[in-house]
Amino acid sequence: MPKSPFSRSVAELLSLSLLAVWMLGASHQPRSLSSKRLDIPLGLDAYMPVPEDNPITPEKVTLGRKLFFDRRLSRNKRVSCATCHDPRRAFTDGRPVAAGIFGKRGTRSAPTLVNRGYGAAFFWDGRIRTLEEQVLKPIQDPKEMDMTLAEASKRVRISTGELAAALASYVRTILSGNAPADRYLNGDREALSEEARQGLNLFRGKANCSACHVGPNFTDERFHNTGVAWPEGRLLDPGRFTVTGNEADRGAFKTPTLREIARTAPYMHDGSLISLEDVVEYYDRGANRNPYLDLELRPLRLTREEKQALIAFLQSLSGKICEGLRSP
Repeated sequence: MPKSPFSRSVAELLSLSLLAVWMLGASHQPRSLSSKRLDIPLGLDAYMPVPEDNPITPEKVTLGRKLFFDRRLSRNKRVSCATCHDPRRAFTDGRPVAAGIFGKRGTRSAPTLVNRGYGAAFFWDGRIRTLEEQVLKPIQDPKEMDMTLAEASKRVRISTGELAAALASYVRTILSGNAPADRYLNGDREALSEEARQGLNLFRGKANCSACHVGPNFTDERFHNTGVAWPEGRLLDPGRFTVTGNEADRGAFKTPTLREIARTAPYMHDGSLISLEDVVEYYDRGANRNPYLDLELRPLRLTREEKQALIAFLQSLSGKICEGLRSP
């Protein structure tokens, strides 16, 4: 029996209310003083944690942006931060794994930098706890930029501390929001297609994506074994285990944001899944079984229509990417 217009309206309102609770549960704190000038788009938390010893200033953001594109920070002066985090690709590089100086390949993909100011841990294994520490690591990595911090500082004529503070400040301004899903949450019922709305219900329900991809940034900032590192029962990358030494963390990696997911292929820590269709198929079959597989993962048995609806919702998470500070 078809639903009446009244019952459909009630269902939509209930869906919006539940979505609001689900997405906005991260924080209700007031903005820090130094983050008030950030141009935070619709859908993101108004509060961004900013270190007291590195407040965001226009001068640091301007310098940080210049440094982000400065190839002098690499030994051969051909690689910059933007090489692996290209703004035209939602701050990724489109490669399965990152390629640095002299074309040397790493073992993991370059994750997007959008909304990393909200991050609680950095790199796929979470080995770094602050953005100020993280921005210096690629400079020192022999496969990425292959410089000592002393050499890098000398080339750009600032101290290591100033280098870290400026780059971190700039990265905090790289934000993505105001996506169709955000506008739907904000009350615009026409922002999502009927198919995408069905995908949203699957995301929170049958597909269980929201078990890990939760909050305004669609990540719990935790570490999960999703089986990607265990093809055919062989562990290729220990992941979080290298940081904690905990057996249960073998093959676990940080939950990535789903913001701009349609623009950041290929997917997973190793870039092994080429398309969103591949990702949905992977989880639909229950992932690669292994001794430490996350208990949330099991075969989903989605229909073809449900898979397409889920992808439609994921595509609705692409919005406006902004960088820099708002005008005073």
